[in-house]
Amino acid sequence: MMLEELKNIKSGKKELRDFGFVIGAVLILISFYQLYKDIDLYVYFLSFGSAFAAFGLALPELLKPLQKVWMTLAILMGFVMTRLILGILFYLVITPMAIIAKVFGKDFLNMKIEKDKSSYWNVRPVKEYKQIDTERQF
Repeated sequence: MMLEELKNIKSGKKELRDFGFVIGAVLILISFYQLYKDIDLYVYFLSFGSAFAAFGLALPELLKPLQKVWMTLAILMGFVMTRLILGILFYLVITPMAIIAKVFGKDFLNMKIEKDKSSYWNVRPVKEYKQIDTERQF
């Protein structure tokens, strides 16, 4: 699945131009911030940002290898971070909630088997029909 994503990275002229403009704009913004904070590295960020924007405008095909590497890193980071975030969510939120619910005997889905019941059907009270109930079902 991840290999399909890597194979399907779009590298048309529009994508390469957008890549050059975005990277260039971010680098230029970083250079302005560094100029504001009186950091001497602003010249390098400004020149690289301007070069990216110029290549994006005039020669976007030269940015293709950089765009491929950048997008590959983005896909790999997305793959890792998704699993990391979901793992943390599961083990730090869902699991403690389940343990606490089990300790207090809470059955959220009413799945407890009761042998003395003849049916598990839940009878709902009948209420008067209003047209708004059809429009707002929940």
